[in-house]
Amino acid sequence: MSKDLAMLRTLPRPLAVLAAVLVTLLVTVLVTVPVPAAGAVAEPAKPTLTWSVQPADQQGPDGRRRIELTLDPGQVVTEHLAVRNFSDGTAVFALKAADGYLTDKGRFNMLPSDRASADGGTWIQVQEQVTVGANETKVVPFTITVPRDATPGDHPAGIAATVTSTQGTVAVEGRVGFRVMMRATGTVRAAVAVDDLTATYEHSWNPFSAGTIRVTYTAKSAGNVAVTGAARVTVAELFGLAEHHARADVQEMFPGGSREVGARVEGVWALGPLRTSVDVTPATRDGAAARPVSATVTVWTLPWPQLALAAILAALVLAVRAIIRRRTKRLADLLARAREEGRAEAKTGGHPGGTIAGERPANA
Repeated sequence: MSKDLAMLRTLPRPLAVLAAVLVTLLVTVLVTVPVPAAGAVAEPAKPTLTWSVQPADQQGPDGRRRIELTLDPGQVVTEHLAVRNFSDGTAVFALKAADGYLTDKGRFNMLPSDRASADGGTWIQVQEQVTVGANETKVVPFTITVPRDATPGDHPAGIAATVTSTQGTVAVEGRVGFRVMMRATGTVRAAVAVDDLTATYEHSWNPFSAGTIRVTYTAKSAGNVAVTGAARVTVAELFGLAEHHARADVQEMFPGGSREVGARVEGVWALGPLRTSVDVTPATRDGAAARPVSATVTVWTLPWPQLALAAILAALVLAVRAIIRRRTKRLADLLARAREEGRAEAKTGGHPGGTIAGERPANA
């Protein structure tokens, strides 16, 4: 440090000040830069756990995506599931069965663990957990016992392998499973009801373009089996002289379930009453017969954009006619004034108080 100070003394004053600042910054950096401890080691990332669950037989996965069974009341059957661990370490999975339902988007799901099952989920008995080694697949049997008083129709359930992890103070349950669709024998009935049918007309901003009918309705499964529906929307205008169609199919619904359905019918002119009807033909996975159902609603419309355009055109025509009349009247007034002035000049000979050229005075 003494040598550095000696050098600073020999430098010109501005350079000496700059060098002093650089030395001070260098010392500050050396003091404030932390030095890692020799024994510090970064915490290793937790391994990712990935697994799958699918229907199986005693040998392993059998290619089914779900289990669908038709069973008699009191019947007991044994099925199998295969749990595959894709991870590099051994994992313990909890096995759970629960009632199944469909989400608003039509996806199958199971009741969460904190809700008790009351239907098909109570028919399934499976061991509580299974340990699966790294990159290993294990087949687990489970039993389905149909109650003797089971009502005819579909009883959806699901079975899954779950892992519960803790994120801070929150426990997160990860589930992977598949659907178990059990149908109790007896009289089955596929039916769909259409409720709350509404039709709303939307005008186009362009008066030379037709508008759109927006249709919404609620489809309800009124039978005892899972059902879908092929639906067609028909809009009749000009008292039935012209029709427009659109699809508004119903996705799968479990017994007692419902689904909101919507459709848009384009190219419709607002010319009075628009009769809108929805025709739904139910369908089941086994082709059971079902009666079609329909509903109708009428919406009254007026061609407001076209009427506004007609009013604007009428106003323009009236304005042009008024301008033409005003100009015509002004021109007529000018011509009339010119005629009057001409007559007046003719009477006075063109020279007020004088005589017309060529005439002689009366007393000459």
